[in-house]
Parts: sequence; C-alpha cells; structure tokens
Amino acid sequence: MKNIFGMISLLFGCFLMACQPQDKAGTIVAAYVTSQGESLPDPSVLTHINYAFGHVDSTFDKVRIDREERLREIVALKKNYPELKVSLSIGGWGSGNFSEMAADEQKRLSFAKDCGRIVKDFNLDGIDIDWEYPTSDAAGISCSPDDTENYTLLMRDIREAIGKDKLLTLASSYRARFIDFRAIAPYIDFVNIMAYDMGKPPYHNAALYPSEMTRKGASCEESLEAHIAAGVPVEKIVLGIPFYGHGADSILPYYVDYKNIDTLRNYTACWDSTAQVPYATDSTGMMVCTYEDPRSIALKCDFIHEKKLLGVMYWEYNTDNSKGDLRRATFDGMMKK
Repeated sequence: MKNIFGMISLLFGCFLMACQPQDKAGTIVAAYVTSQGESLPDPSVLTHINYAFGHVDSTFDKVRIDREERLREIVALKKNYPELKVSLSIGGWGSGNFSEMAADEQKRLSFAKDCGRIVKDFNLDGIDIDWEYPTSDAAGISCSPDDTENYTLLMRDIREAIGKDKLLTLASSYRARFIDFRAIAPYIDFVNIMAYDMGKPPYHNAALYPSEMTRKGASCEESLEAHIAAGVPVEKIVLGIPFYGHGADSILPYYVDYKNIDTLRNYTACWDSTAQVPYATDSTGMMVCTYEDPRSIALKCDFIHEKKLLGVMYWEYNTDNSKGDLRRATFDGMMKK
C-alpha cells in the first residue's frame, strides 16, 4: 500500500513540475504586463512578470497602483505556477513625484514602507523601480541634481523595507546613465536594460550590433558594454527586447505593435545582416519601419547566452501577435540547452 501511495505522490509531483516553466538554473524570462486589457499572460512561457504600473502618489509618501484588481488576478496565476515571480513595477515614462519623494527622508522611508506593505498584501515577489530618469526632466517630470544620490538611498530603504528574500530590480536607460550602479549593487537583484527606443527610421529601434543604420552607441552590444563599464555585474544584467517597432514620421505610427506588423501593406521586408534585425522599406528603398521578429529574438538570446547574462525581459506581453510568436521565440531561445 505504501508503494502505491508513493507512486501516486511521485506521479503527482511530476505533473506539477510539468505545469511549471522549465527554466534553466536561474535563467530569467521576464515580461512587462500592463494594467490595460483583460487577458492574462501565459506563465508557461515566462518566469517573471513585472506589472506596470504603480506610481509615487501625489502625497510623495506612498504607492498608487493602476487597476489593483488586475494585479491580483495576475498574482493568482501563482496558484498553479508557484515558481512564477510577480513584481510591481513603479514608474514608467512620464510617471513623476520620484524626485520630491526621494529627497525627503521621511517621505522616502514612508514610501519604502508602503512598498513593503504592498509586497505583503498582494503576495508579490518584489518591487521593480522604473524611474525615467533621475536628474532628467525629458519625460516632463520634476528632477534635481541630487536625484542620483537619492536614488541610491531609495533603493537602500526599499531593500530594508521588503527584506532580503524579495526581489528588488530596476529598469535602466540603454545608455547606462542617471544611476550610480556601483552604489546600488548591494541592494538590487538585477538590472533590466531597456535596450530599445534606440532609434527610429532611418535607424534601428533595437539593433543587436552597430551598423550603418544605427545611431552611435545605440545597439545592444554597446549598451551592454556601457552598463558593465558603469559597474553592473554581468550576472545581474537582464537584456530588454521590444515587442514593437517604430514607424517613419508621417508614414506609419511611431509605435507599431508586432501584432500589427503583418497588416503593413506595400512594403518590403529586409534584413540588416550586420545589426541582425529586420526592417521594412517602401518602393524607394527607404526604411519605413524598424521592428523585431522571431529570428532577431533568437539571435539576441544567443547573445545573452554568449555573454553569460542573467536573462531577458520584454516590453510588453500584449503587443505580441495572437499566436505568441515573439514570446515563444524568447522562451525557447533562453531555455534551449
């Protein structure tokens, strides 16, 4: 009888393991999932979810979350996928109040404490900070020359508030600016490099390597080198991939979701063999759209393996097509032996 129960237990355990993302040791496949939309992400093709977004409240001392009920639905996926990690990403382009909060010790400590509350109340695995960017007002937010130093203090205080067993991550500009990476290294688990928005036609959005169609310093290879030079340990680097492209001015929308790439008409699909990314041209040969496809993503995954990075992330889950071609290419590329 014991043998029968033992066999049943073993088979049940195997079943549960089959339901989990079969990630290689420590390999990260992280997706940003936004508050918009109703569909839920498929946990079988990723290991981490960053829910976008939370914000610094107008009081400068607590967190405001977009659509809390959707965050709870996403966290509920962990019931069937207990290895799945879900973090709240706080910030995003144009999300302000960071500078005022981080500059005031009491407000900063209160904000960090609220991060700890949210992690506990929502059963989260961590916090992802997406302040775009300390010392910069490019996104129309307030800033201060002291932001970089205060950013370090903020990460220290959040780490203290959420504890050592929770994830503390961040999104970084592809140029590796604005942040003192050496100073924050003791507090963080990994850095998500936003290796995209590096160009628009006639330049590539997310070239793997520099070519004649990239801006200076605007490739994944150069972005990685900049982050390593800035003090980010290789084993804490996660490379970002866009699930969208950029269209040429006055011809196509600036943002072109991958799910809409197939709807483009009267354009020719091309391949930059140096940059290792696709693009589309019009009848004159002019680049009208820069984007990603399964081939370019597979090559980026090979690059991640070659450089021994921690993993990959992408923005964002719902811009993929209905078949999930990009997220499947990302997962398969990272998990291949």
